[in-house]
Formats: sequence, structure tokens, C-alpha cells
Amino acid sequence: MIPKDLDGYTDLHSHLVPGVDDGSRTLDEGRAGLIKLLRSGVRRVVTTPHFDASLTRDPVLMGDRLAEIDGGWESLKAMSASEFPDLELYRGQEVMLDIPDPDLTDRRLFLADTPYLLVEWPGLRVPPSTLPVLARFREAGIRPIIAHPERYRGLDKELYLPGEWKAEGALLQVNYGSLVGRYGELPRKRALTLLARGWADLMASDFHGRAHLSPNLVEAKAVLLETGGGAQFGLLAGMNPTRILRGEDPVRVPPLPIRPGVLQKLRDIFQTRDRR
Repeated sequence: MIPKDLDGYTDLHSHLVPGVDDGSRTLDEGRAGLIKLLRSGVRRVVTTPHFDASLTRDPVLMGDRLAEIDGGWESLKAMSASEFPDLELYRGQEVMLDIPDPDLTDRRLFLADTPYLLVEWPGLRVPPSTLPVLARFREAGIRPIIAHPERYRGLDKELYLPGEWKAEGALLQVNYGSLVGRYGELPRKRALTLLARGWADLMASDFHGRAHLSPNLVEAKAVLLETGGGAQFGLLAGMNPTRILRGEDPVRVPPLPIRPGVLQKLRDIFQTRDRR
């Protein structure tokens, strides 16, 4: 059963279009993924298949790839409209910036036809010249959202580069799974650091719609409540992604108040879970 009293969260990053990337392989998996998000309290979903920016330089390859995604998207949208009428379902792409100057004229690349573009760096590695790329986006009126900044290899030890990305107009989207240790200890620490500095603008599931996976929203919310960050979670999971969906600016998220002893308490919680 899908609960009636949903919290009204908005999720801007998932891979539920069937058969087009490493997310949901079938429509049944896409359906199950939507159910998991609904049960986590999500009311609005922008699902974001992987898309290589380099394809925009070849009209034939780009047309073929978007046609493939269109087919899967239409099947997911029709199923959702029939079975989950209370869910708002939209489309975007997670654009991998494997070239620095893609052609971004096709509105299907953007989140729900807003000015916002979800991007990632290739191979989860930070290339050497990210700031000029973001500056060009800003000058073109494009609002980049950098997916899971806490997960990239090649970041400076002090984690200052994400702050420079923000200074160039990018928004930072942290994965729920990072807070619960899904990707390891370093991404978890980085996610908490970004939150403690007030640099995170959004949180999202990056849910890949497989039976063994979880959106991790509920668990991440528990972590933030443990640190006294309930208000921050409401902004990161509710208000800001909903504003993005409307094409509006996000509001500033206050720094997470991590009190002395909280980090050790969280480590103890994770270690206990890992032993189960």
C-alpha cells in the first residue's frame, strides 16, 4: 500500500526509465522503483537517464540515443499515469560532461524543461579545468546541478573545489546513500562536510531501480535528525528540489549543526548496522 499522508518530497535524480542505462532494466523494475520512492514520501520525481555530452556533437548518434530514451520514457510515463495518479513524474537527463562544450539546445536534456541541467564528471573523476566549463554554462543562462560531488576522485583534500563550483553558479546535489555509507566512508565524510559548511543545495536518491537497492531517503533523514538537521533536510529534500522543478532559485540551506560527539555516535550506528 502507498501511504496517503506523504511528506511531499521531490526527487531530481534517478534512473527508472526502463532499458536505457544501468538503472531499471524493465518496466516492472521501473514500477517497483516508483513504489519505493512513493513509500519513502516522494510525490514528485524527475527521472534522469545517463546521457553522454559528446553525443550532442553528432546529430545522428544524438537522435538515436534520445529516441531510445523517448521510447522507454513514454512507457514509464503511461504506466505511472495509470497506476500512480498522485505522483508527478517528469524527465531530465544526467549529462556526463565528457566534452567541455556540448550543444545543449535540446530541451529534453534539462530537468523538466527548466533552466537546470543535472551534470556529472566522467568516470567519477574531477577533470583539470571544471571552472571554465561552469562559467560558460552561467554565461549561457544554464543552471548546472553537479550530481554527487562527495563521490568524485581527485578532489582536493580540504574539499574547497566544490565551493569554487558554487561560486561559478553551480548547485550541489548530495546523494542520500552517501550519508548512510553506501559508497564508503570517504564520501560519507565529504557529504557531512558539505552539509556542515552549508554548501549542499539539494539531496536526491540517484536510485537505480533495482530490487536490491533502496532510495535511502528514510535512512538519510534519520541521520540528519540525529545531528539536529531536520530543518535542513526539509530544504534539501522538499523545498529546494520543488523550487528547481518550478524553475525557481533554491533557498540557502543553513550549515548543519554537527555537535561534538555526534560524528562518533554516527560511526557507532553505521558499524552496528554493518555487523547485522
